[in-house]
Amino acid sequence: VQLQASGGGLVQAGGSLRLSCESSGSIFGINVMGWHRQAPGKRRELVALITSGGGTNYLNSVKGRFTITRDNSKNTVYLQMNSLKPEDTAVYYCNVEYTDDDGRKSLWGQGTLVTVSS
Repeated sequence: VQLQASGGGLVQAGGSLRLSCESSGSIFGINVMGWHRQAPGKRRELVALITSGGGTNYLNSVKGRFTITRDNSKNTVYLQMNSLKPEDTAVYYCNVEYTDDDGRKSLWGQGTLVTVSS
């Protein structure tokens, strides 16, 4: 099973983008789906996550601007990003944490580049 992220691109400050992350197959036992980002020269950071129960958590700097949602039937997670700022520029990675008979595991997508111009 692989994760395919899409939706990145170049946008002006104040604009919007919607990222999608789709699984190539069914994933059972999902605990958390999330989006992380890594800007040049910086550590990867968690941007948003959504639990199997629908609970969400956001990086403080994106609260009120970003919204994470999921479609359980498609094993797909989305990140709606509004009011984008130049500091949101980064490669965005989706992540799925799940549990199978062998224990807890983590899947990562390939990353999609978001560039916000000032």
